Amino acid sequence: MRTRRSVRRPAPALAALLLAAALALTGCSAGDDASGGSKAAADHGADDKGVSSEAAPGGTGSGAKATAPPKLAASHIIRTASLTVQVKDVPKALDQARTSVENAGGYVGNETTTRDAEGHERTRVVLRVPVEKYDEVLTELEGSGKLLDRSAKAEDVTDQVVDVESRITTQRASVARIRELMDRATKLSDVVTLEGELSTRQADLESLLARQKSLKDRTSLATITLSLSETPVKKAAEDDDPGFVDALAGGWSAFVTMLRWLAVAFGAVLPFAAVAALIVLLWVRVVRPRLPRRPAPAPTATALGPLPTARPAPEATQPRTPGERD
Repeated sequence: MRTRRSVRRPAPALAALLLAAALALTGCSAGDDASGGSKAAADHGADDKGVSSEAAPGGTGSGAKATAPPKLAASHIIRTASLTVQVKDVPKALDQARTSVENAGGYVGNETTTRDAEGHERTRVVLRVPVEKYDEVLTELEGSGKLLDRSAKAEDVTDQVVDVESRITTQRASVARIRELMDRATKLSDVVTLEGELSTRQADLESLLARQKSLKDRTSLATITLSLSETPVKKAAEDDDPGFVDALAGGWSAFVTMLRWLAVAFGAVLPFAAVAALIVLLWVRVVRPRLPRRPAPAPTATALGPLPTARPAPEATQPRTPGERD
């Protein structure tokens, strides 16, 4: 019996040892599977990330680097417009236009107001508005009355703006180099030469800066030239035919007009007539009496002989009185 017991004791221990080994092997295989699955998932996620980064613009993947799209240069456009609008009340429409421009952040420039012979008022005003509000203000001004004329123009000056900016950068660097040379110069002649060159380059730089400012003003603010005119009042047509009184009034008006033109003509001729009369009076009263008189020409003999002399007329015989001698 003791021998059987000694033989049976190693069996449970061996079974427990085999069970522990099986459990250990099972845990290892499970751990390997888990780690392998996590690694595969990580690799798959990395692959997806690489694909998405390559597909996305500007992303970086495992392959070739994707380049970002180039930035578009800002455009600089000068916008101008001209409007002619017919309104019933010019001052009221002008006030509305001023209010619209000021609300948009602009301002009113030059303004000219005239009135014709019939009393109709006409105003021409220059408006400066930001380009962002250009279309809105233009539409509002067109609706203020009857639009008679419209013209709009857009000029792209982007190349000019870029060129001016580049030249300003270069000119500033040139001025800085001249200043450095002046600091290092030791001879008076060199200093004088460099000062002249510095003045020239600074003048060019200031000219470029002024041009840049002008371009900035013209591109940031649009120009609208608005012309406002009053609507002519139509007179009611008269159905009645003209009568005797109308004809008499018309004839009197024509007569007065004729007299007025005659008076104008007489007034225009009167100074010349007065001068002519004065000249004639001086000739008759002063100049002519002082002129020497010419003698009367003597009769000349002809080839036929002397001219016959006139015989005296016979005296009339009168009765002699006593005492008179022959």
